[in-house]
Amino acid sequence: MLIATKPRSSGNYLYIRPTMIGTQAQLGVQEPKTAQMYIIITFMPVMDTPAGGMRLHTSPEDMVHAWVGGFGYAKLGANYGPSLKCIEAGASNFFVLWKRMDGRKELIVAPLDDKLIMDAVTRRSCLELARERLGDNIVITERKYSIDGVIEADSEGRILEAFAAGTAFFICAVSQIHHHGKDINTPMGPENELGEVTKKIKSRLFDVMYSKTQLEWGVVIPEKE
Repeated sequence: MLIATKPRSSGNYLYIRPTMIGTQAQLGVQEPKTAQMYIIITFMPVMDTPAGGMRLHTSPEDMVHAWVGGFGYAKLGANYGPSLKCIEAGASNFFVLWKRMDGRKELIVAPLDDKLIMDAVTRRSCLELARERLGDNIVITERKYSIDGVIEADSEGRILEAFAAGTAFFICAVSQIHHHGKDINTPMGPENELGEVTKKIKSRLFDVMYSKTQLEWGVVIPEKE
């Protein structure tokens, strides 16, 4: 469920993060017997329109963000150390639109079955809106794929668009991926703006968030004057 306030103007917003920390005096790794829950509220600027699109770096060879048996699927503070050393997008979901070998367009994102990726509300919203509005023309896929597959698609000219989806910077077009000394340049829209599919998903979700359109899973809370 997406819950959003009805703002007087769009653009800026409040980032609301419920947080819980263990407060038991202890040494070692164990489940705490006492904890404190508090809420962090931060005013956020516009972060989803960097000039020329977002440029990503893949993880270096001596670092990994998440692993099978770990907690990449959960919203834990420990997830942010290795991801932010690379780039903020390490804490988001990455989508790529490419042409498959059969010629059909495919929007692909990593799956949730091995608990490497978090089931984030922005990720889920992008998938639901893509299936609703684009499913007749584009294959929407959740499956494992690797940077090697992205490099291969780039060498064959099959990459059409890419974007990152997260809480803090919403939906942001990706223009480049740097991987071990090699740059993969992903296409952008006219004048280095959003690609066609990225724009459709972002515009639709923007309208839901700012109550310009209604969906059954969207709940609008009117803002008090």
